[in-house]
Amino acid sequence: MQNIEEIYNKYARIVYKYIFCMTKDEDVAEEIVQDTFLTAVEKIDSFKGESKISTWLCQIAKYKWYERLKNHKKVLPLEDLEKNQSLENILEEDFLQKENRKELFKKMQKLDEQTRNVMYLRILGDFNYDEIADIMGKTSNWARVTFFRGKQKIKEEDK
Repeated sequence: MQNIEEIYNKYARIVYKYIFCMTKDEDVAEEIVQDTFLTAVEKIDSFKGESKISTWLCQIAKYKWYERLKNHKKVLPLEDLEKNQSLENILEEDFLQKENRKELFKKMQKLDEQTRNVMYLRILGDFNYDEIADIMGKTSNWARVTFFRGKQKIKEEDK
């Protein structure tokens, strides 16, 4: 087993990108990465090696994010007000963007979990197929095909 510093240096970027695609907030993603590695240090004895370390770490990060969502309410960032936009315009634009995203996410929720995760990582996380394969413990070809099939299923639903 590698020491925790080697694991951190090797996988922190992957965990950060994975969790950033869910949070869309750099500070929150950094906090979750730190919490993830703290938990990993505490639970390293429970890691059985049945999956890749990156997969295990991303799972911890995902649970940390879910935990955080339960404990916090999302607030509209005040930095947007500094862009000389009125609060009304921000709320209207935010509503329209959320409605479009909401429809896409509704469709994505109908996909199986692995396909949905690949779609999230590719679309929101801007991961390449090799990175997705590493996170999911699969091949890059599998990630490519899964993403393509997910897109096809969403397009079929639009018809």
